[in-house]
Amino acid sequence: MKSRKFSEYIKPATTAGIIMVVLAIGHKTYFNRFYFPISNAQAASTEIAAVQQSARKTAHGLYDFSEIAAQQGPAVVNISISAKIKSRFSGFSQMNPSDPFYEFFRRFKIPVPQGGIPAHDMGSGFIISPDGVILTNAHVVANADEVTVKLIDKREFKAKILGLDKPSDVAVLKIEAQNLPTVKIGDSRHARVGEWVIAIGSPYGLENSVTAGIISAKSRSLSKEGHVPFLQTDVAVNPGNSGGPLFNMDGEVIGINSQIYSHSGGYQGLSFAIPIDVAMNIERQLREHGKVSRGRLGIVIQELNQQLADSFGLDKPSGALVNSVEKGSAAEKAGIEPGDIILKFNGKDIVHSAELPALVADVAPGSLAKIEVWHSGKLKIVSLNVGEMKTAEAKNKVGKQGSNKPGLAVRALTADERRKIEITGGLLVESVDDDGPVSRAGIQPDDVILSINGEKIASVEQFHSLAAKHSKHMAWLILRGDQKIFVPINLDSINKE
Repeated sequence: MKSRKFSEYIKPATTAGIIMVVLAIGHKTYFNRFYFPISNAQAASTEIAAVQQSARKTAHGLYDFSEIAAQQGPAVVNISISAKIKSRFSGFSQMNPSDPFYEFFRRFKIPVPQGGIPAHDMGSGFIISPDGVILTNAHVVANADEVTVKLIDKREFKAKILGLDKPSDVAVLKIEAQNLPTVKIGDSRHARVGEWVIAIGSPYGLENSVTAGIISAKSRSLSKEGHVPFLQTDVAVNPGNSGGPLFNMDGEVIGINSQIYSHSGGYQGLSFAIPIDVAMNIERQLREHGKVSRGRLGIVIQELNQQLADSFGLDKPSGALVNSVEKGSAAEKAGIEPGDIILKFNGKDIVHSAELPALVADVAPGSLAKIEVWHSGKLKIVSLNVGEMKTAEAKNKVGKQGSNKPGLAVRALTADERRKIEITGGLLVESVDDDGPVSRAGIQPDDVILSINGEKIASVEQFHSLAAKHSKHMAWLILRGDQKIFVPINLDSINKE
């Protein structure tokens, strides 16, 4: 058996209610990776005074978390969502040819069910302002058609998604209520490895459950992008804890419980939380600007080992080794070259290479940054204006070319693509907004749009013109794999919701 790297276990969560669907229609999607965000799909007062509610020790010397639970618990909420997910029956073209069911669906051409499969999901969140602003995970609500927030006193509210940021997995919700209890926001930068922390959330739908543990490590990078320096804990968190708060012993939130590392899908001693400083920065940008801007240097880096450190003349293997530099990037303009080792960024030591992306991303694009570089055996101080990271959301908006209504990016097919699928026109769907009307109608990336209301599509401009003209009643003819399907879409009725 081949060994697998830690990063290979990273996989978006599939939660209990959706698991049943996936087991029925796709036997291996859930089990081939073991790293899960921790949302759950089991179908399942006044602002707190500024007095510090901290854990206290009992007569036996053990910590008692009851004060934190009593004081902060009312500000922790249960979040349930309803959505419609796309079935794998919606087209064998999206299936892996090695899947045992591939040939069955190809041969019998199973029709596409309209509207998707109903699903329910559940997670946690916490109130940060008395007027109903709530933080949770983006993966809890990203595909929701409807979000319901339930308080500890059993009141329920329909929530509006003010914004979400998938790279950091942070979402901001709003409910219409006043004088709600709120959590105390702490400073995750002061958190120490080994200190006690507790989580409050709704594991498997069991509302306001309290668990405790310690911080196991800081600044864990769990993705290639590395936007979030996760706090690692051994607190027992499970599906449904997603989006819930992680408290220190002063009763302050220092993180948002987000992911677990597990072979079973449940708690196995490795839990990860988004530092609250990162989350609050994301919350501020989403509410003020509707999007999140991140800094970017334009380099590819790798970790140093002792052998590499010796070869570059360093006394210890710390820093981020630059593999390549993007042409025209901020790094190239500042003179950073492959083989340089970044030791400090804005005065902060880079011990592990994974620490650098989060530091850079946290800097506003255009800001001046100072970088300490080991260059050709000597220390070098470099100043540069940080570039801006282009997110997937920003790329999609560029691709829409003047019409944001449909919620997708399309492009003309190349001559080779047209020849391969034997058509003369059509547009290829490159991406689809998760919460857009065409996504809800079932349009998927790699679909080819052939016509709208019987009129063949030959260009992007024509597509947008027809979409605007017939927005109330449209029938898109699409090619998915080797089958043609009509998909009804009504942009006007959806946009009036």
